[in-house]
Amino acid sequence: MSALDLTTGPDGRGRLYWLLSDVANIVRRGLTHYRCQPVNIAWQLGFPILSVLLYGYVFGSAMTVPGGGDYKDFLMPGMFVMTMAFGFINTATVVVHDSTKGVIDRFRSMPMASSAVVAGRGVTDLVVACAELAIMMLTALAMGWRPDGGWGFLAAFGLLLWLRFALIWVGVWLGLLVPNPEAAGGLFAVAFPLTMISSIFVAPQLMPDWLGWVAAWNPISSTAAAARDLFGTPAGGGDSWVEQHALLMAGLWPLVLTAVFLPLAVRRFQRLSR
Repeated sequence: MSALDLTTGPDGRGRLYWLLSDVANIVRRGLTHYRCQPVNIAWQLGFPILSVLLYGYVFGSAMTVPGGGDYKDFLMPGMFVMTMAFGFINTATVVVHDSTKGVIDRFRSMPMASSAVVAGRGVTDLVVACAELAIMMLTALAMGWRPDGGWGFLAAFGLLLWLRFALIWVGVWLGLLVPNPEAAGGLFAVAFPLTMISSIFVAPQLMPDWLGWVAAWNPISSTAAAARDLFGTPAGGGDSWVEQHALLMAGLWPLVLTAVFLPLAVRRFQRLSR
């Protein structure tokens, strides 16, 4: 077999071309579902906004920030992180729905790259995540939050999407693992403590020592602390090593999550036909 045969399809077009074409079709399908079912996108975008208003205005007056500062300035970067963290539930729900309804089996029966199904899901979720972040930031600006980190907000935006990218593979793996969409809804019980025991709402040094240690080493806390630093808002940073190197850990934790859950998701996907 010649080298040309390995890099081109039967019509002479490159395999990479057809892979990207398949991914684009999966992304188009995913975004079309949002357009046809606006209630789903309204819920995904509405819940974070409601959370910002609830925690910012209802609980904000009772919260303190180590070193002083406005609690809303402390809260907003954490809420951006929470939105990205909760996204894996939406990923898992869509994947388990496609799996149980036979959609994935139909894709596997077509002459298309099997990796395009997983990759297309990831790209779709990143597009939706960008929309979520844009709406969240507009809401925060309307509430009076003002980033003071110059162009650092672009790096913070990148870190938030980097976390979301890593959690996509957690969602895909869980979506292929749970038996039905109802069980996927129960993943909220996992996401809720994951976000609450972190630095999203309260600085770890204000918690009991053992709980503060757990919160400080939570991957979500590293992204929240790094985002606050890049946005130029009060960080309330602690003295532990992981808190002092939040930017490093915000880049490292998603890399570890991707290295663990991406192979697990691919392996689970490959076993569907066995």
